[in-house]
Amino acid sequence: MAVRAFSSCSIFRSAASPTLFAFRCCPCHFQFRRFSNFAIRFPPSWSGKLSPGHGAAQTSSVHSLVDSVMEELEYLRSRRLRASVKVVLTSSGEILEDKLVNRTLQKGVLLEFKKDAERVLLAVAQKPDGKKNWMVSDKNGVTSSIKPQQITYIVPGVENFDHTEISDFVQKAKENLDPALLEFAWVELLEKNKRVKVEELAEMIFGSVESLECYCAHLLLSEDEIYFTVLETKGSRSIYGPRPAEQVEELLRRKLAKEAAEKEQQEFVTLLKAVKAMPLDAKPPKSSWMVEEKIKHRIESLERYAIDDCKTDDQRKTAGTILKAMGLVKTASSALNLLIDIGYFPVHVNLDLLKFNIHTHHSDEVISAAESLLSDPTDPDEIERKDLTHLKVYAIDVDEADELDDALSATRLQDGRIKIWIHVADPTRLVQPGSILDREAMRRGTSVFLPTATYPMFPEKLAMEGMSLQQGEICNAVTVSVVLHSDGSIAEYSVDSSIIRPTYMLTYESASELLHLNLEEESELKMLSEAATLRRRWRHEQGGIDTATLEARIKVVNPEDPEPVINLYVEDQADPAMRLVSEMMILCGEVIATFGCSNNIPLPYRGQPQSNIDTSVFSHLPEGPVRSSALVKIMRAAEIDFRKPIRHGILGLPGYVQFTSPIRRYLDLLAHYQIKAFLIGDSPPFSASQLEGIASIVNMNTRVAKRLFNSSLRYWILEYLRRQPKEKRFRALILRFIKDRIAALLLVEVGLQASAWVSVGSQIGDEVLVRVDEAHPRDDVLFLKEGVIDR
Repeated sequence: MAVRAFSSCSIFRSAASPTLFAFRCCPCHFQFRRFSNFAIRFPPSWSGKLSPGHGAAQTSSVHSLVDSVMEELEYLRSRRLRASVKVVLTSSGEILEDKLVNRTLQKGVLLEFKKDAERVLLAVAQKPDGKKNWMVSDKNGVTSSIKPQQITYIVPGVENFDHTEISDFVQKAKENLDPALLEFAWVELLEKNKRVKVEELAEMIFGSVESLECYCAHLLLSEDEIYFTVLETKGSRSIYGPRPAEQVEELLRRKLAKEAAEKEQQEFVTLLKAVKAMPLDAKPPKSSWMVEEKIKHRIESLERYAIDDCKTDDQRKTAGTILKAMGLVKTASSALNLLIDIGYFPVHVNLDLLKFNIHTHHSDEVISAAESLLSDPTDPDEIERKDLTHLKVYAIDVDEADELDDALSATRLQDGRIKIWIHVADPTRLVQPGSILDREAMRRGTSVFLPTATYPMFPEKLAMEGMSLQQGEICNAVTVSVVLHSDGSIAEYSVDSSIIRPTYMLTYESASELLHLNLEEESELKMLSEAATLRRRWRHEQGGIDTATLEARIKVVNPEDPEPVINLYVEDQADPAMRLVSEMMILCGEVIATFGCSNNIPLPYRGQPQSNIDTSVFSHLPEGPVRSSALVKIMRAAEIDFRKPIRHGILGLPGYVQFTSPIRRYLDLLAHYQIKAFLIGDSPPFSASQLEGIASIVNMNTRVAKRLFNSSLRYWILEYLRRQPKEKRFRALILRFIKDRIAALLLVEVGLQASAWVSVGSQIGDEVLVRVDEAHPRDDVLFLKEGVIDR
């Protein structure tokens, strides 16, 4: 508890009021501050002790001073009591009569009333308005009708008050308000355990009960949240009681903490405004906002608010307070734009990446484990591997592929049949089930491929240098070899650990060009294309359905820039090179399912139960994207069995296992663990039930990654369209009609499905021209309008 005595203090009083010493008491810490010979004693109810070094003589001085001050106060009270305040004191100072009596409201009375939830005004009573209400005039002469319950205080001793004097009256009151006066009164009243009315408090601290002093006392009490509490209220009058010292100390502590927090908040808001005004190249880096814990907390609260994913009420409240202080509405978009304006977020920040909590970096522990494997790349399967380095090996993928999982070889046997080798990268040479790298891969479930970045399932260096197939290098693989019958069915197969030396790393575009050139020296590539054609025809005969369409692929250069470069590619899944690779991957999946079934190996056997689709129903639709779109809409979701193969109706296969992307997909890696264990004579590391449990977790993460990929791809396609000239026209295929003349379209040059109104006479499968009317990537809004062909 701290008590400070002031040798001089400016205290408002009426002209007739004598000088009165004022004291400021703050119950926080025991300090003793002296001016001349003055000292102050504490109430007996306080449990604190004075600081060491203050003797009995000083305590006596405290007592004598307060006694003399109390005597002066009693004398003043006896002289200054007004007829309007009927308070009788006993010799001990106890109040004999403290009943509340409402004042009569009459014209000219000055009163305070509650205008609304936030405003309290002074006004002058003019005349009754009905039985209970009164018409009053405020300082501006504005007249309004108020109810009795709106009145919060009637200023005593005022008659025929002029509303034009209200402003001057309020100004005088504000100039002389000092909350320290309440502390002085609180000390005395707490010691005597006395209650107090407004007029009594005015007499205590101002030595007067005139109208201005009473109104000042009312303001002090009504605005006080520390020293006094309302004990009784009747109409516009109240009786107040001093709070216990312990409660005051706690309230003061909270007040100081609140003031400190408000100061920090204001400093933070000032910082935000200053950074917001800076040019882009001068804004502080994102990392600088994470240095100080309090700033970090506020920024993180805004971040969670921006993605509508606040983890606690405190985060939501903190963000809302900041937005309000910045003069912004409390919405996620306001928080997002603020974080962009201060440079914390780039303009094209991927909110879903934050919302889905995608892990964009590997921990130090995981990276250390990966580097340890790279430093000692022993191969436990070295003796068992089949040397296939004599084969010409083609690895075909998109040009921006960071890691290569698969490659192909082919030859023609003497009997004319084609033999194919499908080589798949062998990460299980380095990673074992249950290891830290395996657990990390399982937690991620898949590599995440976005237009702006790739977040690999394994640490990048391990995936690229230790696992990925590399041109001209000796690489470890699991090779599936297949001999096809002339109709495309499987004649014989084998599955082996192997070593290969990839000959070519081709993009789909370059592979298609080589096929088109039909070069004699690349006959193996021609054989692969021929085998793919046989396989596709055979699958179709087994009920397989062709769902080839157009798909967009985007690569964004420098995505942190406000206007990054967007490279858009449209992949035609009917392209010869894409069909070649797709058919070989499907063939590998069929062989692994057959191999697993023959050897009772638990695997993630993938199937599609809808095997009786009558494609003839759709024969009237143009072959390609239009027909594929109609077929896809009636397909059912895939299913997985971990004990035996199940038919995959869409592919037209008796069984299928995804096996060709073990660096990118964890379920493919699980299949590798099982197959590799069998190849070396060990039992599979996982039972069917264990595989099922793992898959349930992995599939959940995989679905999240797929949603993220789709939303990111769409965002950048819309951003690409937003930048196009308004007059540009795009070719669009009509896939179907949604309602009336609103059609689902496929933008051919963009690979995006959208909708627009098309003119009468247009049919499914027709090509129309459309232009972009509006494109808002952040809001996922795209409006197209049918264009007119320029003549």
